Amino acid sequence: MEMKQPEIMNREDGGEHEKEQESQENGRLVADSVAEKGQKSCSGPGQVSNGYPSTSPQSPRDGAGAGADRGSTPGAFRTLVVQQTSLDPPRETWSKKMDFLLSVIGYAVDLGNVWRFPYICYQNGGGAFLLPYLLMAVFGGVPLFYMELALGQFHRSGCISIWKHICPIFKGIGFAICIIALYIAFYYNTIMAWALYYLLSSFRATLPWTTCTNQWNTPNCTHYLSTDLNVSWTNYSISPAEEFYIRQVLQVHLSPGLHQLGWVSWQLALCLLFIFIVVYFSIWKGVKTSGKVVWVTATFPYLVLLILLIRGATLPGAWRGVVFYLKPDWSKLLTTTVWLDAAAQIFFSLGPGFGVLLAFASYNPFHNNCYKDALVTSSVNCLTSFLSGFVIFTVLGYMAEMRQQRVETVAKDAGPSLLFIIYAEAIANMPAATFFAIIFFLMIIMLGLDSTFAGLEGVITAMLDEFPHLLARRREWFVLGLVCVCYLGALSTLTYGGAFVVKLFEEYATGPAVITVVFLEVIAVSWFYGTTRFCNDVQLMLGFAPGVFWRVCWVAICPCFLLVSLLHYIYAFCDIPKQLTMHSKYVLSKRLLKSITPEAPGSSGPQRDTIVITNAV
Repeated sequence: MEMKQPEIMNREDGGEHEKEQESQENGRLVADSVAEKGQKSCSGPGQVSNGYPSTSPQSPRDGAGAGADRGSTPGAFRTLVVQQTSLDPPRETWSKKMDFLLSVIGYAVDLGNVWRFPYICYQNGGGAFLLPYLLMAVFGGVPLFYMELALGQFHRSGCISIWKHICPIFKGIGFAICIIALYIAFYYNTIMAWALYYLLSSFRATLPWTTCTNQWNTPNCTHYLSTDLNVSWTNYSISPAEEFYIRQVLQVHLSPGLHQLGWVSWQLALCLLFIFIVVYFSIWKGVKTSGKVVWVTATFPYLVLLILLIRGATLPGAWRGVVFYLKPDWSKLLTTTVWLDAAAQIFFSLGPGFGVLLAFASYNPFHNNCYKDALVTSSVNCLTSFLSGFVIFTVLGYMAEMRQQRVETVAKDAGPSLLFIIYAEAIANMPAATFFAIIFFLMIIMLGLDSTFAGLEGVITAMLDEFPHLLARRREWFVLGLVCVCYLGALSTLTYGGAFVVKLFEEYATGPAVITVVFLEVIAVSWFYGTTRFCNDVQLMLGFAPGVFWRVCWVAICPCFLLVSLLHYIYAFCDIPKQLTMHSKYVLSKRLLKSITPEAPGSSGPQRDTIVITNAV
């Protein structure tokens, strides 16, 4: 419920006592006494600075407050507090504290924790990578995480309307966040559609990615199970798991590239439709419903990770993968790439800048300890990434043992290929393969659903707070429209060349944009709004102000941290020799360049006796 700030008038007793009555909509006049003559109006031990008792569950902008003491003494100031309420319904809150914590953990712990962190870790020095990772978390990721939770909880607004309380000129940041969230929804849920396809294909005695006798297989398919000791693995061999992923699920071999994506795969379209139906009925009523769903979607992945860790540790050759994962290469620390990768990993893992933390925290009670929440949830996120590395690399060590290859040869792929090819093939070689396949792909879907709930809730909260009179009573219809837009926008990722589109969105549509948004956000809060004012806001909520460490991080370290990461992205984007490749033979940057370059005369089609004049740049 929105409130106007109390208007305080101090008068000295002595003459006639003036009565002041102002006609204000829904307003009421409360007379309170303050301290003795000459004392400034300030917050006492049990009050916030605007006269609200510190036990109020609402923020100064939202809550109803009373004065300090009811009594008055001769010669004291009289305080008139005018408090105006609106007819808007009170803001929704979480049913339980655990609903909020599980929602934040489910948002922060996503697919990237399972496939990206282990790959980045072994690629950048194994155990040595943990040092820059922890430093970037302490000085960059966690301060930004804490800042967004505090901002959302104090101002109780989404990522658009919050800027009228901070610095109105930066309001465009909120709209940029919503657009980025739509981009992510266009491709992120497609990965869950792939996982659902795998899940449905797992309900059979023999997993379809274990044999080479299917219609999608090629002569290079090599059926290589642990029992096939007479089969050798060569450089030309292609596993049935790889062909199932490339030729049956994605069907990328039917598309030459971005310039010709081909038809939409109806199987994946149905899988994605089911995913969005689940998403809609999980978030259509707000945090009251999504807060209950996350009790399953946020906890089930940890159960599966524990089961897979125990199973992986008992496989032959598992120790090879663990050694490869953690063996430190200290020389890597002398390269800038390691530090930049650590910064990018912790930033995208914790997820500030997507409007989600602002939205989730805005439904908290005003005096909730968001400082403790930030430390707990960010620690759980980092520990989950570390645990996932053991889950992945015990299996990679097993695959290397089975193929008689080095671990780095087996672990050459990152991203979805690591899950849908390498790990899927390893599961197929285990006893009770069907059971492990079902729970593994269920885990992938659960991890993705949590992040989708959070991402769309960030957009929904932002729009409902910005246009309350238009959308507040039509939330279900607005959510339905948003989900339909996301589904239609994702159709391009379901085509035969949809994997190219997914890679394009992942590499270029979100990364630099999010870093730019958070850079502007921390500048606006720390430099324009001011750390002193922001720390005073935190003190009103928590009873203590952030220390010098947090102030220095917000003012100097975080902006530098983000600026260097942004410059790195710009450099990587402009560095032509570094090609963006997929798992398969296709080079995305070459295909993109070809799709925007006019064909030379005579390269295709009928020959014509014409003269073509072009301007080459």
